[in-house]
Amino acid sequence: MSSSLVADVQDLMSLLEWGQPAFTIVDVRDRYTYNHGHITGAISIPLDDLESRAKSALHKERQIYVYGEHEAHAAHAAQILRGAGFTDVSEIKGGLTAWKTIGGATEGV
Repeated sequence: MSSSLVADVQDLMSLLEWGQPAFTIVDVRDRYTYNHGHITGAISIPLDDLESRAKSALHKERQIYVYGEHEAHAAHAAQILRGAGFTDVSEIKGGLTAWKTIGGATEGV
């Protein structure tokens, strides 16, 4: 069993500051929660839809960062993605809360 990769929000912000990143941020919370605030640029694929939508919505050659309601939510999402053949998947440690704490850009109502 492979160990889970966890990304630190500081590292993620550094990558974004370097310009056009070759990665995708996926928010696996429900659509209502996503609409009320998410990391800028994150795409919404609710956890329940992740398995069915991942292959059509995501590129296998890109690095994928996931976050959800809590760490277990993100870990489950990462497990689903790895099971679907995505090899470069990391969970965003602390999710949206950690991202906001360091002043990361967010959007939503």
